[in-house]
Amino acid sequence: MKANVGGFDKIGRIAIGIALIGLAANGNIGAWGFLGVVPVLTGFSSYCPLYSIFKINTCPLKTEKIK
Repeated sequence: MKANVGGFDKIGRIAIGIALIGLAANGNIGAWGFLGVVPVLTGFSSYCPLYSIFKINTCPLKTEKIK
């Protein structure tokens, strides 16, 4: 897998995901808020399957690979 998530995209995914999980844990929003796990995982792994499908790459290093 090539890294295709980088920079501000990565930070944004992690922040939004943690916010959604926190809101769901506090009961402020429904259980769907636990879907915030997805952006957190894609942020930490630097890989987004949807980006691969649509050939989007926000990672500045084109040769970086994740093992």
